[in-house]
Amino acid sequence: MTSIWRHISRTLTSPSPYPVPAFVAPPRFFSSSSPYLVKVGIPEFLNGIGKGVEAHAQKLESEFGDLQKLLVVRTLKLKKLEIPCKHRKLILKYAHKYRVGLWRPRSDMVKV
Repeated sequence: MTSIWRHISRTLTSPSPYPVPAFVAPPRFFSSSSPYLVKVGIPEFLNGIGKGVEAHAQKLESEFGDLQKLLVVRTLKLKKLEIPCKHRKLILKYAHKYRVGLWRPRSDMVKV
């Protein structure tokens, strides 16, 4: 045990042959910001997901009313609304990504 502490103290006190940078900037994984919709409702959210999920927009709009309620919905509630399993998975997956801030539905590119 004492030999381990001796080794640690020696490595901490001896000068390192490699310079240690004071600050290392995190890597950037994006080149430019993509255009986003200003107002995101349930239909825009489901259209952003795609893959046939947008067919349930009317049913979810009448049940929940706003997107914030849809973002915290559970699987059983969607199952009671008779939404197929594949679509439930997609809605829950993208709702989590939206809450965390990793995904937003894209708006259509506007030509200038």
